[in-house]
Amino acid sequence: MFCNSQMAAFAKPSKLHAQRDNPLLPSPTSTNCNLKAFTFTHNLHTLHPPLRKVKHVSVSSSAAATTSLSNHHSHDANSDISQLCLLGNLDRCMSYLDSMHELRILVEDDTYVALVRLCEWKGARKEGSRVYSYVSMSMTLLSLQLGNALLSMFVRFGNLVDAWYVFGRMEKRNLFSWNVLIGGYAKAGFFDEALDLYHRMLWVGERPDVYTFPCVLRTCGGMPNLMRGREIHVHVVRNGFESDVDVLNALITMYVKCGDVSTARLVFDKMSNRDRISWNAMISGYFENGECLQGLRLFVMMIEYPVDPDLMTMTSVITACELLGDEILGREIHGYVLRMGFGRDPSVHNSLIQMYSSVGHIQEAETVFSRTEYRDVVSWTAMISGYENCLMPQKALETYKMMEAEGIMPDEITIATALSACSCICNLDMGTDLHETAKQTGLISHPIVGNTLIDMYAKCKSIDKALEVFHSTLDKNIVSWTSIILGLRINNRCFEALFYFRDMILRLKPNSVTLVCILSACARIGALTCGKEIHAHALRTGVSFDGFMPNAILDMYVRCGRMGYARKQFFSVDHDVTAWNILLTGYAEHGKGALASEVFQRMVESNIKPDEITFISILCACSRSGMVAEGLEYFNSMKYKYSITPNLKHYACVVDLLGRSGKLEEAYEHIQKMPLKPDAAIWGALLNACRIHHHVELGELAAENIFQYDTTSVGYYILLSNLYADNGKWDKVAEVRKTMRQNGLIVDPGCSWVEVKGTVHAFLSGDNFHPQIMEINALLERFYKKMKEAGVEGPENSQMDIMEASKADIFCGHSERLAIVFGLINSGPGVPIWVTKNLYMCQNCHNIIKFISREVRREISVRDAEQLHHFRGGICSCMNEGYRS
Repeated sequence: MFCNSQMAAFAKPSKLHAQRDNPLLPSPTSTNCNLKAFTFTHNLHTLHPPLRKVKHVSVSSSAAATTSLSNHHSHDANSDISQLCLLGNLDRCMSYLDSMHELRILVEDDTYVALVRLCEWKGARKEGSRVYSYVSMSMTLLSLQLGNALLSMFVRFGNLVDAWYVFGRMEKRNLFSWNVLIGGYAKAGFFDEALDLYHRMLWVGERPDVYTFPCVLRTCGGMPNLMRGREIHVHVVRNGFESDVDVLNALITMYVKCGDVSTARLVFDKMSNRDRISWNAMISGYFENGECLQGLRLFVMMIEYPVDPDLMTMTSVITACELLGDEILGREIHGYVLRMGFGRDPSVHNSLIQMYSSVGHIQEAETVFSRTEYRDVVSWTAMISGYENCLMPQKALETYKMMEAEGIMPDEITIATALSACSCICNLDMGTDLHETAKQTGLISHPIVGNTLIDMYAKCKSIDKALEVFHSTLDKNIVSWTSIILGLRINNRCFEALFYFRDMILRLKPNSVTLVCILSACARIGALTCGKEIHAHALRTGVSFDGFMPNAILDMYVRCGRMGYARKQFFSVDHDVTAWNILLTGYAEHGKGALASEVFQRMVESNIKPDEITFISILCACSRSGMVAEGLEYFNSMKYKYSITPNLKHYACVVDLLGRSGKLEEAYEHIQKMPLKPDAAIWGALLNACRIHHHVELGELAAENIFQYDTTSVGYYILLSNLYADNGKWDKVAEVRKTMRQNGLIVDPGCSWVEVKGTVHAFLSGDNFHPQIMEINALLERFYKKMKEAGVEGPENSQMDIMEASKADIFCGHSERLAIVFGLINSGPGVPIWVTKNLYMCQNCHNIIKFISREVRREISVRDAEQLHHFRGGICSCMNEGYRS
């Protein structure tokens, strides 16, 4: 029985025996018990051909023989594996190990240690896990030597889970065990866990050494946590390592990473011995903290010391020139690099490419790139990024295609940079190809790629695809949320942007960029209460003065029509030229030309130099207030008083200024005499003036010139259609609408937003699904009836024929009527109604709202696609000129 059971155990099939070509494992031979022979070599020379005669030990049919095999050859088998490990033959080692376990031959600790070290050296993760599985099956507790070997291997492979289990199964641990595990957690970014292990090590009585402190200090710098770093500094002094160069270098790095450059310099200055790493750490620390001049002074001191700089020094100094934007200094450093013999190194070339492109010298960057012998992915990415930063997105994409042709695989930065270039020129096809490449290479998992994809699709007007990428992103960060909120805003889906923002703040804390984006969405739909809440949040969190935040808040109040709040915000912060421009734009939209002129004068008296946008705002204000002489004076002063050359937008404002006042011939002459070639916007201003003053012939001439430049903008077709409709040319209206259909142009559905009791409500044209729609329609019908009784032209007695009514439905939508009535129903008596609309207001809606404002004695404000209409007592602030008839 013993023989049969024992032989059955040995005779289990093994993959190993299928390897008939293995010289160490001869082919199976028949025995009395049909067992396979197992051979170990006793001579190291037999491990390599030519093979010499080896001794064969056959397993006999008796149990005693089997036991003898295990005892006699255990040492030989372990010795052979150790020898194979020294030779680096991992495959044969693993074959021996599998056979030893199959035959239940004892594997010694030293053998396991040799195998584990070989797996670590070769980076053999799969084989290392197999060795560990055999170890786990054969022993419960691990010796110090084997445990340390396994710890080192798993940490090297980034497998912290198994490393932690090994650490827990060790019989005893020494300082090496703690150092390895602490280093593994720190390298993987688990800084809190690494520091916790460090304190546990101290608690069990292990004294840190010269290897412990650099690792723990790098952990404090990575967090960054200055308080914990200072605590470790005390431990360094207490344990007598305050003179060790490696520890002091780590201290310098920790302090600069935590932003305490002055303390880092104190440590540096007190060093009795400094190596090149010390100098590099302090110099790069200055650069990282924005103190580039101090870093450059230290670099000069390093050369004078003298300490020869290395590649790290030179790349840091070149980066400092990039941060300073100092082209002259950059050229001098370039020359120094060549003199010192670093000119052939790719990392130096990459830094030079970035430096030259950042200061706008793309040709010098191209020269450096062309002279780079070995162009890696960093070199190509630097060049692509340089073109993108210099506003040459098409060249950036061409360079990316060249890189692909060279067979260089992109990394996540390359893909993100190329996607950014696609966003600039709305190249959706190329962007889609890059998306597919990111999927195939696995780079889609990088947050920077996902975020750039969201931005690219949003800017290419494929917001649904952007939402798809956003929802498929597992690790959403603040940039992901900000990108989708901005994408929804620029695609006129501001209502959804508010919902995404509310969802985001439940998960992440918004930064100032996020708040700027959502404030823009609030401004677009007139969500005043939401905007005020964001303003309050910015004040509470201390970001209300960061970057563009003050101007974003000001812009929100201006676009919501609350000029009182806007003035308070304006005078509560330091105002730059942008803030003045926003205030001027607000007065222009309200048709307050005189107030705009007053603001412009105060701006000049405050020593703020007007820019191009300033004159666009003041010219628009003059145009909408009928201040022709003043507007022309401002236009002439641009060049002669403020040295600003007028661009096409300024000429368009002058055409609008002259045209609105009825001076159509002068406007046309102005276009003919202008030094620049007129674009679609200039002819559009003339077409709008012709619509206002019913001049069909000149309007057709303007439209003919418009469509030479732009055949995709819906607004111009609407203007031409309105011109024909106002003059009763319905056949021409039909032709315009047919052309729109042929060109695939779709007018956005009319949508109006009204804020009631802090909540924004949206109404689409023909909305029959609102919970209060029956009540809203009933009240509207009552207003129509009262208009009829009062003899005021309303929907029922309008003289428009079917074509005109259809035109008004398409180009206006009448959604503001629903929004206004909803506001009346759900707000208290006397409360003003504020509505924002995405299309223009038609004459019919204008008449109805004037009547409602007089009937209910309420102030009603409607901001349409062009201007703000403020109705009070039956009178509109536009004086019956700011609607589409």
